Formats: sequence, structure tokens, C-alpha cells
Amino acid sequence: MGIEAVMSARTGRALSDQWADGVAVRPRTTERHITVHKRLVLGFAVSILALIAVTAVAVALSVKFERCVGDQNGEGHGDANDVDDDDARFPWRRARLPTALRPRHYELALSVHMDNFTFAGRVSVDVECVNATRYVVLHADGLDVHTVALVHADGRRAGAGAVRVHRHFAYAPAQLYVIALHRDLKPLRTYRLNISFQARRENELLGFFRSSYLLHGERRFLAVTQFSPTHARKAFPCFDEPIYKATFKVSLRHEASYQSLSNMPVEASTVDEDGWVTNHFSRTPRMSTYYLAWAVCNFTYREAVTDSGVVIRLYARPDAIQSGSGDYALHITKRLLHFYQDYFKVKYSLPKLDLLAVPKHPYAAMENWGLSVFVEQKILLDPEVSSFSYQMELTMVVVHEICHQWFGDLVTPVWWEDVWLKEGFAHFFEYVGTDFLFPKWNMEKQRFLTDVLHEVMLLDGLASSHPISQEVFEATDIDRVFDWIAYKKGAALIRMLANVMGQAVFQRGLNDYLMTHMYGNAARDDLWNKFSEAMQREGKDINIKEVMDRWTLQMGYPVVTISKNDSLDNTVAITQEHFVYDIDAKLRDPDLFNKSFQWQIPLTLSVGNSSHISSETIIWVSNKTETHRVGRIDEETWLLGNINQTGYFRVNYDLHNWRLLIQQLMINPTIISVGNRAGLIDDVFNLARAGYLPQNVPLQIISYLSEENEFLPWHAASRALYQLDKLLDRTEDYSLFSDYVLKQVAPKYHKLGWPSTSADGSFLQAAYQTEELQREVIMLACSFGNKHCHRQAVSLISEWISSNKNRIPPNVRDIVYCTGVSLMDEDVWEFIWMKFHSSTAISEKKVLLEALTCSDNSFLLNRLLNLSLSSDLVPDQDVIDVIIHVGRNPHGRHLAWRYFREKWDMLNSRYGEALFMNSKLISGVTEFLNTESELTELKDFIETSGGGAASAFARAMEIVQANVKWHNLYKQQFYQWLRKSPNG
Repeated sequence: MGIEAVMSARTGRALSDQWADGVAVRPRTTERHITVHKRLVLGFAVSILALIAVTAVAVALSVKFERCVGDQNGEGHGDANDVDDDDARFPWRRARLPTALRPRHYELALSVHMDNFTFAGRVSVDVECVNATRYVVLHADGLDVHTVALVHADGRRAGAGAVRVHRHFAYAPAQLYVIALHRDLKPLRTYRLNISFQARRENELLGFFRSSYLLHGERRFLAVTQFSPTHARKAFPCFDEPIYKATFKVSLRHEASYQSLSNMPVEASTVDEDGWVTNHFSRTPRMSTYYLAWAVCNFTYREAVTDSGVVIRLYARPDAIQSGSGDYALHITKRLLHFYQDYFKVKYSLPKLDLLAVPKHPYAAMENWGLSVFVEQKILLDPEVSSFSYQMELTMVVVHEICHQWFGDLVTPVWWEDVWLKEGFAHFFEYVGTDFLFPKWNMEKQRFLTDVLHEVMLLDGLASSHPISQEVFEATDIDRVFDWIAYKKGAALIRMLANVMGQAVFQRGLNDYLMTHMYGNAARDDLWNKFSEAMQREGKDINIKEVMDRWTLQMGYPVVTISKNDSLDNTVAITQEHFVYDIDAKLRDPDLFNKSFQWQIPLTLSVGNSSHISSETIIWVSNKTETHRVGRIDEETWLLGNINQTGYFRVNYDLHNWRLLIQQLMINPTIISVGNRAGLIDDVFNLARAGYLPQNVPLQIISYLSEENEFLPWHAASRALYQLDKLLDRTEDYSLFSDYVLKQVAPKYHKLGWPSTSADGSFLQAAYQTEELQREVIMLACSFGNKHCHRQAVSLISEWISSNKNRIPPNVRDIVYCTGVSLMDEDVWEFIWMKFHSSTAISEKKVLLEALTCSDNSFLLNRLLNLSLSSDLVPDQDVIDVIIHVGRNPHGRHLAWRYFREKWDMLNSRYGEALFMNSKLISGVTEFLNTESELTELKDFIETSGGGAASAFARAMEIVQANVKWHNLYKQQFYQWLRKSPNG
């Protein structure tokens, strides 16, 4: 039984009877014996019948209202006088919590039973009455509420301050709990709400959940919270919206063999008569419910202390702590707290910061204030076996979560439509913060381009994209705002704005924003106002809101086309238009594109020739078409826009300018910056994909790569080539494409060779850029079939098997494992599978598991899919990665797609609430489908089973349609050029 049904049974009232009353509080009447005339009896009977009829109509109207209430209420936040009568009578039916009450402080006590994982609790909430109300409406999801009481919180003697509760019930459709009172609460008074409850949670990965791990063959349990965005209500009744900040005092009672953690340090600890322990934690600062956190586990920890006295502890499985796997994250966290305090000029607010590494978690990590939770593979590092790419990813996850202690925890978005205000900043600072830790990695000026800008522009160029600030009305809409548009586009826009403002002014604006709104909430306009004020103090009158509203309230981004005028007046024509991969989408959906998409674009522009490039100038492009005078231009002069790709847009040129740029790359690429070389490659491939350029232009541009000595352009090229590879890998003429790529890669591959080892077998570490370039070229060579690369990989695998000593350099292990599995027999697959089970290094297990997806044996791939989903040894994040990687394998593509369809109900049930994981899965399985039959299968599947992830499936449909369209329009043109190419 659900809670509503249970309560009906307890009160002896049917559920329909509850709603017929509307839970309206009515005065009782005294029973009387009445003697009446027969006519009066008849009249009374008629009146009763009429009343019944009226009541039936009222119930019908009430039901009808309930169905459409979400459309009528909008955001649900406004003055009490603005809401209609039904909202006042049924405040629990609104999309947002009523504003009559405001929580100030929570006292939460929980008893946790780890054996069967039930927990029981009491919560006392001090609430301030803002407007008179007879209802207390707050969130509760799946909790069995036992008792409810409300008293005046003014210290009056017991009983005298009680407020009579008429009834209380769960309203499951909105995950709410409603308390109806006998009389109104009075404005400006404070009340204390006391609720006792219990619940059971098991393997949900949301709310307060339990998971397990093996230590020396013994199964051990831990329990941890994941409240973001709307799951605190699964653990205790609360006002679970970010605007309702309050302070919290938490106490956790559990068996003495466990320890407990929360946001704040333990203030006191008591031992009960039964031997159980209760930890009482200090009071938190004002914070949103979704940043509250606690855990019950038997982990151990390592500790560090900052110069300002903040205690940092990393908790993990005892064997992981003993091996030192957490030391790296602990070390960089200490440095990062110093960095952010100096950068923002705002101190870290809490006395401690715990990092908790858990075996299972729905996300990579969660930035709970003072108790950040990470899935193990995103925080535990084994230096002997971890690749550089693994170290870099782990570093950036930690940098991201520590940034949230300011952007998110200290200052929280008012509502979920501006979730990018915290996620975009944290993602941007992944690169800024990592630059602080490792300056030679050059993350913000280089890797940001390929890993953030280029990646999100793929998504944001779809007609199914959306503005970065999305309206959110229903609780079910909240999860969908946590996507790469919020994270990566948010980061790209912040980077663009930082470059326009200048570093010092940008930092000053951030400091003002944090200082003004600390311990509170803020919206995007609050940020724009602080940035505008900072600019004005520098004498620059730029209305940041006016500029940025174009970028945040419109979907997509522009393509800026720069063309030389035929006249000799040194002017160029600059046009902007909304970039979409499928231009026909504007014809199919005119309602979506009937707006005049237009941006205020900070276009930086340089003029160059074979020996010189001018310093950049900035041109603000506000109109669809503009003409601007630039430096001296002649027939051999080329134009280059968006210098170092600081702007969030693509740049196109006339074909003559493209030819000059390609010629420049062939003769002397270093005249053009590394960032712009990578940008030219990404722009040209995507412009051709969308039909803005002929298909041969991107193929011509990569013919310069043998002269390219920097990692970033190679990385941009490889990303574009892998996209093309998956489009073409099942076509008859595929070898024309792979041979062309190999011809461009071979000179650099043979020049760089493979990582070296010393006489004792240890690996010689090269400079970061050299290692990354070497890895990128080896991956291209092996992926596209270079025979020498294949032989080297097979040799390294064979030596490992024969000696049982792994001498494969960590930086190329994933390439070698995958190549070996794809080329060698089933015994190699079994060997890798065995090593996956026996390895204790988290990073190595991940690489081994993904290598198993490279087999060309359908039986083994199918076995892997089934074992991954059913095995406790495979974390949920890795289950999704296995399915996606099988789908990227041409031998496993249809297998993964069929498996996904067959298991959709199970997968959606398992990951549906963690929408980020679900979207990643849907995208990964479908993005490389490219035949008419696969498109038909996708359409049929969405029609029958696509509910619950509508936006992800809409995006998948558009991508597959674009794949099929590209085959129909451009494949022959593409192969014709390759047949004639002198470089082929």
C-alpha cells in the first residue's frame, strides 16, 4: 500500500471521501433531535439529493482542476493575493511549494539499521509564518509518517502552545505531505513542526541509500545520501526547494561498529544502553536541503590540514586508504582550497571538508557542503598503473567539486532554470583550477577547446537543443536541466565573458557576487549586474545583461561568415546566422525557428599572410549583416576570426580564404596559434557536415598534419575523424577513407614511435605535450589499421600473457588492450576478463573492462553485456560505458542497440531518475546508427517505449536522421574526392 492508502485504512475513510471534503476544515455541529412535518421531510430529502448532485459536480470539477493545475500555476511563486481560490483551498496541487511558510532551522535525528537498512527519524522544523495559512505543505517521498505535531516556538509551557492538527496526509503525485490545521497560523510568528517517520531504502542510489563492497572476501555495507536535485525528501520531510535555505543539526544513531559523517564535525557522541552510538553534529550554516549529507560506514581515512586550520579527510575502503590510493586527491584538495580562497577572495566557510569515496553512486561526484561524495573511480588513483588521462580526469572532478563549495553551496541558484550558474562555473574552473595545479598542462587555453567547446557545440547545433536557462515548472522537469548544455555551454559562455571583461575585472565581479549573496540564493541577473558594475568601475559601459541574455535565453549559437569585399577599400562583410546541422529543420518546424535568432558577438579578428599575422581587433557584431574596415588586404592576405577560440560560435569564410588558410598550414602552421589551428579543424569538419562547405575541404586541411608538432590540433582532428569513421565503417568503400587517414598519420607515427622503457623495465616519462601527442598518434594508427601498430600491440599483450608481468606503459594500455582483444583469439579475451576480476586498482579495472568491448566476437560481446548488468563487481557508471563501447564497435553496434531495446525497461528503472546517466546511455547507443533500417527501428522503439526520456530520444532521433541524410547527400561526393585525391 502507498501512504495514501495506508492512511485511508487507518482513519477508516476512503480516499475519495478525503478528496470530496477537500480537506477543508469545518466546525462541528451539536446533534439535535428534530421533529418535522412530512412536507419538511420531503423538502429536506429533495435538498439532500440536490446537495449530493452539487457535491458530485464539485468533485468532478476538483478532479478536472487537479489535472490541469500545473498549466495554470506556472512557477507557483507569487503574492498570496495573486493565486486563485482553488490554489488557496488546495495549495498542495501547485507546482511549487506555497510561500506562506519559511523554514529557519531543522533538528533531525535518525536511527539507522544497517542489517535490513531501515531507518527511523524525528525532525523538528522551526518555520516562520509569512502569510496566514491553515496548511503546512512540505515534501516527503516514500516515508511512512507516524506522528505530526505543531507548537508555538516561543518557549511557552508545554501544551499551551500546541496548534491542533485536523488531519495530515501524503499527496504522492507531487511528493508532498500536507498538514491541515484547525485554525490559521499567524504571520510573523514562529512555529515548530515535529514529525516522526520511518522508511526502507535499498540500492536506489538516490535519497539515503545503502550499497556494499567486498573486503578480504567479506561483504560490507555502507549507507550514504544523494539529495540533489530533489531527493532529500526521500530521507526526511523537508521544504525541498533550493530557495528554502535553513540551518541543520543532525544526529545519527547506529551500531558501534560503524562511524557516521555529516556536513559538520561531530559535536558530541553518546553511547546508549544497547551499545549503539549517537553522533551529534554541529549546526550547519544556512544551506539548501539538497546539500545536506550524511553517511554511515566503516571506512578509514587520511588527513591533511590547511594553513587556515581547515581539516581535510579522505574516507575510503580500508584497503584503498592503506595502499595510498586517496593520497593524490587529498594533496590537491589542500592546494585547491588555498587557490579558490585567493581567487575569489572569500574564505572557505566550514571547519572541515571530507571527501568520501563510495563504490556506487549515480553521478561522478556530489558537492555536498563539507562532505563531498565521489564514486571511487573518480577519486582513487594508483600511480603505478593509472594513465595520464585517468589522472587528468580525476583531477578535474576534484577541482569541479571543490569549486562548488563556493558556487552552489555558499551561493545557490534561486531555482533550477539557472542550474548552469553553478555547474557552468564549476566546469569552467575545472580548467582554471587544473592550470593552477599543473601549469604545463595548459588546460584552459588548449584542452578546454576540444573537451568542452567542440563537444558542446555538437549538441547545441541540433534543432532539438534548448536555451541554457530553461523554464522548469514540474518536479519531473528538474532532472533534464542537468545536461551538457548547462555544464559545457555554461562554461564556454563564462570563458567568453571572462575574455571580454579581462581577468582582473572578471575576478572583481565574482568577488562582489559571492560577497553579496553568500549563504543565500542568486539568479543570473544578479551575476550580470555585478559584472556590469565591475566593468563600469573600469570606465567600460557594457550592459552585460543585454549581451548575455541573447546567449542564455536563445538556444544554439551563430556561425559567423567573414568574406572579403570585391572592392579595394579593405572592408569585409560579416554575417551571422543560427547554425544548425540540419538546415531542413527550419522548414520542418517553422514554429521553432520563426524567431529572429541574433546575438551580440565579440568577434576577434586578425589579418595575415605567409610570414606575419596582425594583432587581434575586436568587433561587436550585432546585426545579421555588417561591413567593417580591417587592415590592408590583398589577394594573398587571409582573415582569421575568433582568435584562440574564446568566442562561442563557429567561423566560416569564402572558399578563397579557406584555400589560403590551408596553404598557410602546409607552409608554416605556427603563424596561426595552436588554439586556432585546432579551431579551424573543428569548424571545417562541422561546417562540411552541415552542408556549409564542400566535403573535400576538411579532408584537404588534415593533409598538413604531418607538419603538426602540437597535441591539440591532432586531438581536434582525431575527434572529427572518429565521428566520420563511425559514419563510414560499414560502407563498401571504407578502405578509401581509412587509407587516406593512415597516409596522413604514418609520418608522425614513425617519427614519434612508442613510449620508452629503461633497463630495469620502468617507464620513461616524457614531457606532457610529447606524451599526449604520442598517445594520440598511436591511437589513430592502431584504430585505422596501421600494421606496425597492430604488431606492436599484439607483441606487448603476448609478452604480458607469457610472463604474467605487465610492462605495457600506462599511457597506452587502453589502446594496446583494445587492439589485442580485437585481433587475437578468445583466450586473450578470457585473460583480460580474469585480470579485470583480480585487479584491485580502480583505474586499471576500468581500462580492462572497456577493452573487453573491442572484440569482434558477437558471443563474447553478448556475454559481456549480460555479465555487466548482473554483476555487483561492475559499477553502474561502467555498465553504461560497456553498453556504449560495444555500440561503438562496428561488430557490436547492432548487438548493443538490440540489447538496449530488450533491456530498456530494466535500464530505465535502474537509471531513470539519474537522468544524466540515462541520457548518456541513449546517446551512446544511438549516435552512430546510420542506416534507413536503423532509423526505422529507432522511430518504432520511441513510439512504443520511449517514455521517460523524451528530450534524450528527440536528440537521438535528430542525430540518426542527420547520419542517414549525410549518407544520402554527401557520401558519394566524399568518396569521389578520395578516389581522385593526390594525397590519397
